[in-house]
Amino acid sequence: MRSWRVDGRYRARLKQFMLLCVLLLGILAGRVAYIQTVNGGYLQKLAGELHNRERTLEAKRGKILDRNGTVLAANRSVCRVSVVHNQIQDEEEAARVLAAELGLDYEETLAKVRKKVALQIIKNQVEPETAARIREYGLAGIIIDENYRRQYPYGTLAAQTLGFVGADNQGVVGLEVKYDEYLQGIDGRILSLTDARGVPLEGQGEVLEEATDGNTLLTTLDVRMQEYAEQLIEKAVTQKNAKKGALIAMDPYSGEIYAMAIYPSYDLNEPYTIQDETLAQQWDSFTEAEQMDYLNGMWRNYCINDTYEPGSTFKIITATAALSEGKVSLTDTFHCSGGLVVADRRIRCHKTTGHGTLTFVQGVQQSCNPVFMTLAARLGAQTFYDYLHLFEFDKKTGIDIPGEASGILHPVEKVGPVELATMGFGQSLTITPLQLLRAAAAVVNGGDLVTPHFGKEILDPEGNCLKELEYKTQKNVISREVSDTMRKILESVVTEGGGSRASVAGYTVGGKTATSQKLPRSAHKYISSFLGFSPTENPRLIVLCLVDEPEGIYYGGTVCAPIVSEFLANALPYLGVEPTADGEEEAGLQTEAPAVVGHSYGEAVKIAKEAGLTIQALGTGQAVTEQYPPAGEPIHRGTQLIIYLGEKGTKEEP
Repeated sequence: MRSWRVDGRYRARLKQFMLLCVLLLGILAGRVAYIQTVNGGYLQKLAGELHNRERTLEAKRGKILDRNGTVLAANRSVCRVSVVHNQIQDEEEAARVLAAELGLDYEETLAKVRKKVALQIIKNQVEPETAARIREYGLAGIIIDENYRRQYPYGTLAAQTLGFVGADNQGVVGLEVKYDEYLQGIDGRILSLTDARGVPLEGQGEVLEEATDGNTLLTTLDVRMQEYAEQLIEKAVTQKNAKKGALIAMDPYSGEIYAMAIYPSYDLNEPYTIQDETLAQQWDSFTEAEQMDYLNGMWRNYCINDTYEPGSTFKIITATAALSEGKVSLTDTFHCSGGLVVADRRIRCHKTTGHGTLTFVQGVQQSCNPVFMTLAARLGAQTFYDYLHLFEFDKKTGIDIPGEASGILHPVEKVGPVELATMGFGQSLTITPLQLLRAAAAVVNGGDLVTPHFGKEILDPEGNCLKELEYKTQKNVISREVSDTMRKILESVVTEGGGSRASVAGYTVGGKTATSQKLPRSAHKYISSFLGFSPTENPRLIVLCLVDEPEGIYYGGTVCAPIVSEFLANALPYLGVEPTADGEEEAGLQTEAPAVVGHSYGEAVKIAKEAGLTIQALGTGQAVTEQYPPAGEPIHRGTQLIIYLGEKGTKEEP
């Protein structure tokens, strides 16, 4: 009986043990099934990562070309230096060599060498010569791969337009970031098989997956025209000790921009290097935020990012609107007594003694403010604003560079008689230089509002066209008849009015001067500008030149018109535009500005008269302290030589 009880207990325990074993086997089988079905892919990936080591093979970024195929942005070979921790035999020796050759801190380099990761990058964009020296040490675990660094062959040329790339070889500003999706390629890979410690397995070699190079951007820029524009604007800013300056040259029919020159500029190959010597000396005293503000200012594209009161160049728009609405005829007469009372305020003309009685055409030629205040009143605020919207001053132009600003206009319901009057001659509204150029192009090209642009085509790495870039054009924003009339009127501004210094021997030129006073008015600071186009019958170029805060003589007709003249005189023949038949006769009218600085007023008048010139004097001193144009520069016979006598004068020009 007793043995039976023992056997029963034994059998019960055996059953429990067997049940436990079955349960454990079931759990184990479930776990295996889970690992194989649910978690298998993940674990397989981990195993692959353990044995398969991958290094990135950088793709070449696509080139940027000018319209003739000249390279504006390309690449040059550099190297990436990395370490594989498990392959390093002497950590301290490796760190010592890398720190010495790469100019790095030893302790920081040693920390990277000791980091237990599959691949640790020590430094990117290492010069090939330096990489070759590191290879000569023959140290295990140091990996050197080829990659690329962006290179700009012309340095500062079109810097604010082209932009540059960051350390990751992606666009930061300008065309580089706008067309980044086309320019950046697809990186390749270098795969190697290793053991669990990261040591390459013998006989396995490496698998190379080639990178795909980026595509090429063909632009509308012309290197020769851009170089010449930059030379001219640098000379103007330097001579006048101005704050900055810009020159834009565009095809008025297509919107293709040949040149956009801005001075001061910066070196695209060293975009974080401050060009201002005084600022550079103080650089370390600035906070990181202040440094970034200065850099953003240096990179800033003045032509599209900043707005300003355009002044008298905007009278082109007021005149066009008045003609289009039938509010004025060419023979309408006006009277200027030196100003005009609007509401309870007298708004003066730049000629404080008045222009007297003059026709509409003469009003444009002489840039008479009361004429344009009258035209704005005839149009009325709502119709005036209809034309502001028609020329899209309230919108961006759509140019293919990021960061474009749009004009700032008062709400039409808040525009009273005084605001409307001042807007009529280009005050009380702010626009970008490019918005003005675009609107003026529509005025002279027959009435089409084009989209200014730089991108022309996307090419594959072999130079085959993949895509022609297209841009919107709004047809007939004004009539062809009004456009034809405005071209003739603006031509007369150069032949008979205040734009005479923009004339070019052998070519017909139209245009408009401006000397816009900056806010606050009490500071007496100005932006000089001239907008010109040529030939007037069928314009091939429209050009806008601005010089911000010139010292001394600051009139747009004397500071900027000669710059546009000189640019057109070189650009038109370059574009194959033949001079007119009377070119030789006009060339005979050219002379050089004589030197009158240091002479008395009477002596200066005599010298100018002998050169076939007249004198306009500013100031009240006894001797000539400044003249414009400078001595030796080309000047048209019969035009004025402006001089300063002693202190700076206070007169203004439109």
